[in-house]
Amino acid sequence: MPPAPAPPPFTRRRFLGLGGLGLGAAMLAGCSSPAAAPPPAPTPGEDLWRRFAGTTINFISENTAPTAAIAANLGPFAELTGVTVDIVTLELQSLVQRVALDMAGGQAQYDVVYADPYQVLAPYRKGLVDLRTLVDDPQYPPLDQPVEDFIPTQLRAAGTFGTDGALYALPYDAPTMIWQYRIDVFEKYRDRMARDLGFDPAPGPDSTWEQYHRTAAWINEHVSEVPYGTGHQAKQHDSLMCDFSNVLWSYGGDYFADGAGVGLTGSDDPGPCLLASEEAVEAAEFYNDLVGIAHPGSRGWDWDGVGAALRAGEVAMAPNWHEYAAANEEALPGLIGYAPMPRGPVRSANIYGGTGIGISATSEGARLGAAWLFVHWATSQATQLSNLESSVGGGTPTRRSVYEMPEVEAATSRPSDLPNMLTADAVTAAWEPDRIGLRPKIPMWNECDTAVFTELSRMLAGRQSPRAAMERSANRIDQIVSRGWVA
Repeated sequence: MPPAPAPPPFTRRRFLGLGGLGLGAAMLAGCSSPAAAPPPAPTPGEDLWRRFAGTTINFISENTAPTAAIAANLGPFAELTGVTVDIVTLELQSLVQRVALDMAGGQAQYDVVYADPYQVLAPYRKGLVDLRTLVDDPQYPPLDQPVEDFIPTQLRAAGTFGTDGALYALPYDAPTMIWQYRIDVFEKYRDRMARDLGFDPAPGPDSTWEQYHRTAAWINEHVSEVPYGTGHQAKQHDSLMCDFSNVLWSYGGDYFADGAGVGLTGSDDPGPCLLASEEAVEAAEFYNDLVGIAHPGSRGWDWDGVGAALRAGEVAMAPNWHEYAAANEEALPGLIGYAPMPRGPVRSANIYGGTGIGISATSEGARLGAAWLFVHWATSQATQLSNLESSVGGGTPTRRSVYEMPEVEAATSRPSDLPNMLTADAVTAAWEPDRIGLRPKIPMWNECDTAVFTELSRMLAGRQSPRAAMERSANRIDQIVSRGWVA
């Protein structure tokens, strides 16, 4: 993804300033979903999977691992349903722009939508179908496993907003940031590091961020196999907000009061920003010091950059999304380990980046019905297992029943045919309520995110103090939130 030195060109203000499109966005944010024409009813005895044979639908997605796997293996869905699926994959910001324009236009170009909770679901939820109306409809095939089979936290975070009871998306992917480290480096130097540092440096449930910092500094000085102890995704980009948030929450800081509730349930009015708190300032001071001893490339890396650096032997450890495990195993088989994030003074926090897929409320008729068949199939137990086995993608299951399959349980240990499952212990711990990190699910989060990573970038460049970065971020977020979403 490209750097974002200023708020992105397609901000809310610009969107609301684009004449008719602005009016469409305001109406979309404030009104209920339009009543779409329903699909034709099935005939008696009709195969419910083939009701819409001959229909073509469009799926717009971020370029993610599960979508890569599905795009490479659409044959089973086409054979099952007779439906053709055209898939468009984009980086997230471009996807958000396309979806906003499509919904404001009132005629669906995209039937199935990768509904990022923060940049799509929260601001545009009124333009998504409430999937409750389809889940139990006897005119469709029943789900192979009930909705309750989805991991509960992910179902709420990626599929719902507020207390209206609507289900806007089914959990589709579950990237979560965890601690990734070179097993061989820690095995070789563990005893020596322990003697010099006075603690066991091996990643574990009691490891702290202070110990992580001291271990990284020790590796910088004493280890020849890798040039730097740690690397970070500290580019002026969404990745910087993600990387910092793990530290922020671990120090007891947060973006808003009831941060867990705002992240899980969502809110149109989250209240004053808390980034100017002493806990947040302390977290920023620590993060500034940590990036200061990290690989100097960190300030130009997003998640792809730090992932490549770990695989290339440039760093001994790094926080990153767990779904890089498959690439790690290909480049350095057996040499990368996985653990939950270190603890701060308050807790360990692991940012969750999962997303669901939903259906545009402007999709109608046979396309609406075919879109639901695809959402049903793409999030099913069988498809999630197939994605895990894919040679081109994978993702991580969002259904509990998939983790209980014998072949999936066996793959959590090496040798593994499903390398993303090597992270299972780490991510399962990371998804526990006291460890999961949930950014604010608010309609205006895109602008708030930009404010945070812009001010953090200025801090890392030495252009302002950590306290100033937090105070400026809080002030900018308060201004953004006070404007609200509907003009």
